[in-house]
Amino acid sequence: MRKETQKLLVLSLLGLVSVNLAAQEKAKKDTIRSIDEVVVTALGIKRQDRSLGYSTETIKSDELLRTQNNNWTGALEGKVAGLKIQTAGAGPLSTPRITLRGDVSMSSMDDNQALIVVDGVPMNNRSVGTGTPAYGAGSGGDLPIDYGNEVSSINPDDIESITVLKGPTAAALYGSRGAKGAIMITTKSGKGKDGKFQVNFNSYSSYDTVLKWPDYQYEYGQGTLTKNTAGQFYYSYGASADGVSTGGTSSAFGPKFDGQYFFQYDPNENGQSKERQLWRPYKDNIKGFWRTGSTYSNNISIESSNDKTSFRSSLTYLKNEWMMPNTGFDRWNAQFSVDHKLTSKLKSSIKLSYAQTKSDNLPATGYNNQSISYFMIFQNPNVDLAWYKPIWKPGQENVDQIHPFSSFIDNPYLIAYEMTNSVNRKGITGNVSLNYQVDKHFDVLLRSGMIWNDELRTQRRPYSSANYLKGYYREQYINGFNFNNDLMVNYKNKFGNLNVSASAGAGSQYEEQKTQDYFAIGLKNPGVYSLTNAIAQDFKIPKPYDKMVNSLYGLLNFNYQEKVFLDITARNDWSSALPKANRSYFYPSVASSFILSDIFSLRSNNLNMWKFRASWAKVGNDTTPYQLANYYSVSSFPGSVEIPSTYANPNLRPEMITNIEAGMDFSLFKNRLTYNITAYQSNSKDQIIRNVPVLWETGYSLKVINAGEIRNRGIEMMLNAYPIKNKNFSWNISANWSMNRNKILSLPEEFNGEPYTMGSVGGVVYYNAVVGGSLGDMYGYGLMYSPDGQVIFGSDGLTAKPTQMKKIGNAFPLWRAGLQNEFKIKNFTISFSFDGQYKGVAYSQSHHKMTEQGKLKHTLVGRENPDGLIIGTGVVQNADGSFSTNVKGIPLSTYYADYYRRANVETNTFDTSFVKLRDARISYSFPKSLTQNLKLTDLTIAIFGRNLWMWTKFPLFDPEAATLDNATVTPGVEIGQLPTARTVGFQLNVKF
Repeated sequence: MRKETQKLLVLSLLGLVSVNLAAQEKAKKDTIRSIDEVVVTALGIKRQDRSLGYSTETIKSDELLRTQNNNWTGALEGKVAGLKIQTAGAGPLSTPRITLRGDVSMSSMDDNQALIVVDGVPMNNRSVGTGTPAYGAGSGGDLPIDYGNEVSSINPDDIESITVLKGPTAAALYGSRGAKGAIMITTKSGKGKDGKFQVNFNSYSSYDTVLKWPDYQYEYGQGTLTKNTAGQFYYSYGASADGVSTGGTSSAFGPKFDGQYFFQYDPNENGQSKERQLWRPYKDNIKGFWRTGSTYSNNISIESSNDKTSFRSSLTYLKNEWMMPNTGFDRWNAQFSVDHKLTSKLKSSIKLSYAQTKSDNLPATGYNNQSISYFMIFQNPNVDLAWYKPIWKPGQENVDQIHPFSSFIDNPYLIAYEMTNSVNRKGITGNVSLNYQVDKHFDVLLRSGMIWNDELRTQRRPYSSANYLKGYYREQYINGFNFNNDLMVNYKNKFGNLNVSASAGAGSQYEEQKTQDYFAIGLKNPGVYSLTNAIAQDFKIPKPYDKMVNSLYGLLNFNYQEKVFLDITARNDWSSALPKANRSYFYPSVASSFILSDIFSLRSNNLNMWKFRASWAKVGNDTTPYQLANYYSVSSFPGSVEIPSTYANPNLRPEMITNIEAGMDFSLFKNRLTYNITAYQSNSKDQIIRNVPVLWETGYSLKVINAGEIRNRGIEMMLNAYPIKNKNFSWNISANWSMNRNKILSLPEEFNGEPYTMGSVGGVVYYNAVVGGSLGDMYGYGLMYSPDGQVIFGSDGLTAKPTQMKKIGNAFPLWRAGLQNEFKIKNFTISFSFDGQYKGVAYSQSHHKMTEQGKLKHTLVGRENPDGLIIGTGVVQNADGSFSTNVKGIPLSTYYADYYRRANVETNTFDTSFVKLRDARISYSFPKSLTQNLKLTDLTIAIFGRNLWMWTKFPLFDPEAATLDNATVTPGVEIGQLPTARTVGFQLNVKF
């Protein structure tokens, strides 16, 4: 386009958008994103960014595919201010906990997640667990398994863009489901191909290794400071000429590796060695169990369009072999979409996607015998990993495993190859829409969406496993579907300088899910896993999950001279989860945008755009079904039932969230620098609280009520700049920073000023709500201190034990930040991104246990002390109340077991600040002169990496610690966390 040509192009987007094409073309040369861009908002309505009175961010397809994550949510980490993706470190599927602007509900951790919407169809981000807690040692039960969910199955190759609607204002038209914000996914459609067929082929291979290990010590071996008759520390597997057996302990407070010879375990004898063997460490006896994981993915798509029809078809196959042996998954994704003009006024659109995730084995997580994390904690420095490899004792295949040091510690290869957890999940997501243009002012949209899933899980436990001596088998069937229907009438018109548009609609959403469980408790024949081979069978009658929400909503937009924009929304929901008297609830929102640079004629080469925006919204939030009446549950005794322990509330009201938000957007220096800042406050009232204690005389222990208020305040900042941009070289830098402060303003009167325990993990960490405190506050027992801050010990040399719990810290950081860089040097593109957080804490069960057992390097302190005694640094309180220096020595093993005991949350809790090199990529696009000769549109090769480097003081695997407790991802607690992967991969992209 010639510079002197100034042609006005009017884009019909609700009748509001008019853009100077010449200016837009120039902006595209200077920046990758301008304030005039179109974004997808609630209900799939497309809006111009400048018209919005609230904060949104958009991630394009190229950014999602830059480092090829198995789960698309990983590509968002660190790139959107206020967004947090949290996983439990529980295996390859990485089910995410997705929150925007912090937690706002006391109901449960799951009730704080953002809504995921695909092409206008809300997804179900709820997971179904195994019904078991993360901490289960000694319980004789099983463990949680990360089986993934609908959201984790979405194929990143099919995503066109992701728009993040952060606050209730942005998501107000989604009602209850959008109260915590929404993430809008638009899939690819094949539009804009000018009648030409285009075939895309995207292939990548990636390889995983463990990013970070705990600091294991390999200077001392198994034992508990036992001495022989000569007064020397010794070791003996079983009783021997050297003394009594010391080989039955899991502790590593034994002799130092110093060239001695002891009677040890001999795998050839399946017992004590005939001769003394060299006392030596096996430094690869934990790390050597893990392998280099791999992922291979191939995607092919065909797309085309003309003036009437556009279509796209895509097929993807992904194969993952995870870092733990015999674990991983296969995933098939197929997608088809077509848009067609049936007549000049009637348009139709169909989108269908199919996903199948299949795995023969996924790892269990948590602290119990079946978890590989449990084995890693209990593995001793002097034990060779190879001793476990045969799995079964000779002649006892499928009956008795090799676990020579404790019957409570299962063989790691038995865990990997025999204790399998399989899944076969199939899902279909689809929507059909019809749009009829009545005249130039009116159109009608009818859209219907459906989500269907069918899932089969099995769990196998062989003979001689610690918790199932006679074996165990389970089949779990999960079926569900979700229907969403919308009918919307849209109007647009122009009255002089005023553009007006309006939308009014009705919607309905119905969700149903059913879970069936069958158990074989004990197996008649070892190694035969079927329900017919059960010694005893159990069956859980499926609990229904049915919920329906009907809605009416409206949206009114005013646009004055493309300078002032005003949005007004209103919605009314009727939820089946609430009682008839309170089933209907109404909520509105108002948002406004002022283009100050145009209003005050401030545009120049240095100031291209200055926008002020402000919004207010109220959003209702209902609850899960079956909270209104008491229902009997099936008892473990045949033919009998049990009364519920929680008294239902037939008078529940909806929770209400009120949000105020304001911010500014700037575009400077010919759009080479854009910056925006947002401040917000959100108040959540009438919290639906489920665990309020009642008198036992009522026959119940808990009840459900409405009470309490939570306030969230925060600031978000984002910057994008092109310091250099010319034909052969450009540098783009993006940064974001966000903080959120949460405060509990009120609690139910029933607590009489006492804290409300929202949840607990492992029976030691409690998430207590206290007026003036914050969600995420972690309570537990800790140390006692003298007035001058010294640790108090008792006369026995052990730490003084408090009678009251105290606040240890908060699971959420003070702030988060991300930084992305991209350099283009002719045909090369180099990009990398960092992100991190400041403060926040996490409790580590693994740290407690490995410290208690002397497995970590920090337990080397005091090993050379005379007689193996150590004196704790601190004071002892005297009878008169004064304090004197502690001088009482106690055995090393006793000291570490006491000071870092499981209940001492304080000494096992650590700062989770970190900085990660989240991803990096180098790509080369072959020049057009070559690709045209090959009849290709594009040919690009790349090398990429994820989680390549990390700085943190957190002592275990990953500071982004969370626990999978049944199906809930709980931040701030590490129980049986599995290693995080460092990934390096190669990518090939061909278009023709």
